[in-house]
Amino acid sequence: MGPYGSTVCSGVSSSASSSSSSSVTKPPAEIDGYLADAGYKVRSSDLRHVAQRLERLETVMVNSPNDLSQLASDAVLYNPSDLATWVDSLLSEFNHQPLISLPSDLDFPDAIINPTDLPNDTWTEPLPPPQQHQQHQLTVVTAMEEDSGIRLVHLLVTCAESVQRGDLALAGSLIENMQTLLTRVNTSCGIGKVAGYFIDALSRRIFSHQGVASAHENELLYHYFYEACPYLKFAHFTANQAILEAFQGHDCVHVIDFNLMHGLQWPALIQALALRPGGPPLLRLTGIGPPSPDGRDSLREIGLRLAELARSVNVRFAFRGVAASRLEDVKPWMLQVSPKEAVAVNSIMQLHRLLGSDPNRNSPIEMMLGWIRNLNPKIVTVVEQEADHNKTGFLDRFTEALYYYSTMFDSLEACAMQPEKALAEMYIQREICNVVCCEGAARVERHEPLGKWRARLGQAGFRPLHLGSNAFKQASMLLTLFSAEGYRVEENDGCLTLGWHSRPLIAASAWQVMPTAEATTANQPVGVINQNNNANHV
Repeated sequence: MGPYGSTVCSGVSSSASSSSSSSVTKPPAEIDGYLADAGYKVRSSDLRHVAQRLERLETVMVNSPNDLSQLASDAVLYNPSDLATWVDSLLSEFNHQPLISLPSDLDFPDAIINPTDLPNDTWTEPLPPPQQHQQHQLTVVTAMEEDSGIRLVHLLVTCAESVQRGDLALAGSLIENMQTLLTRVNTSCGIGKVAGYFIDALSRRIFSHQGVASAHENELLYHYFYEACPYLKFAHFTANQAILEAFQGHDCVHVIDFNLMHGLQWPALIQALALRPGGPPLLRLTGIGPPSPDGRDSLREIGLRLAELARSVNVRFAFRGVAASRLEDVKPWMLQVSPKEAVAVNSIMQLHRLLGSDPNRNSPIEMMLGWIRNLNPKIVTVVEQEADHNKTGFLDRFTEALYYYSTMFDSLEACAMQPEKALAEMYIQREICNVVCCEGAARVERHEPLGKWRARLGQAGFRPLHLGSNAFKQASMLLTLFSAEGYRVEENDGCLTLGWHSRPLIAASAWQVMPTAEATTANQPVGVINQNNNANHV
């Protein structure tokens, strides 16, 4: 989440995280689709029955805590696929009386019998030891919590459907139901945490409690997100490697960074250029960022720190800061690009913010890609979330976001950084709020998958550059800094993705300008070119 005016532990349970990857095969028509995505087989016609049985199960377990030990260990499963049968088996365990059989002619089934009055050989099944008793209780509590998690997911989707239909009264009542249900699950991790964030976002949308996050807060949370998990580090390392290779043989290079954010990306590139065979080039860095709220020139302060680093490794360095509240407010003349420079344009999770449409003006993304092409850069590096949160329908967007961020929180659970992880989760929470709460110009988190970016950049006159084996090796080495084994770097037709298990979460790609003749042959538009304005000079 970047600084341009956006609106404002751990992973999900195994059932929810696996659903994020979404299986290839679709469930039969009679099976409820939403619960099937979470790994549970429930017929749509049985939903009412299962809900009633779950309520009864909870009542029995709350009112009869001493009977928990009667549950056989093989009757409780952590992730049962046949939910209806599983609930019925639990209820039958509670209703079963294994200790004694009463004569059928007795008319008082609730009679209390003193075990001391029975012969010793009457007790055929010993009571479990205290440790086993506690384990049975823990198993049942875990099963109850997972049931509540499943119901939360279903209620979230039902609430989103109500919002899409405009039935805000029903959506508001569902919010209250979910907030009550949330008290029955662990909200510090798993589906409880994810559901809590989405319930909060839906509540803000329904009751119009939408705050605007300050650019300073965004920058601070961005830093903690960078420290807590490998996603931004992967983005920076991969882009830097591609830029370094594109600058090979050039003595004067210019990087234009669409989101400077403390300059976290550039110390590594400065050090790599210092070690370049034949000596380092002259490096110009133009960093774009929001104006400082307190009047300080924070961009200049970042530039001074980077200049000090460059001086220490003998790299000639020049910095220019461009303050802009929105990325689309940046114009090419502000960048002071020289025709003698090899230019790299770097966008880390920023271009999606330009995808909003306004019928009263030209598309911001088309205008931006047009003037980027006119700069004739050696390379354009693009890193974006591998998600589809720009769908027109609210329900589709909500469902995609629910599974995407469930996987994201699942991956954060594997990171041991504290307190960075808690603040990194706040960074993600603000993205969720913007995706769910906002519409129109206020909704800037319009993430789209790699396939759509390929098509858009190709139409704008760019062709892909293959991210080489060095980028893949560096990304793989980066993951060794994190103890979790669930992170995966994969190559995707010349691009690299980083994800959690089988679900890609961010995608890195590199592009160069397509020669005009080639673009014309391919019958592709090459962007807007203003012949009367030389973008290379002020």
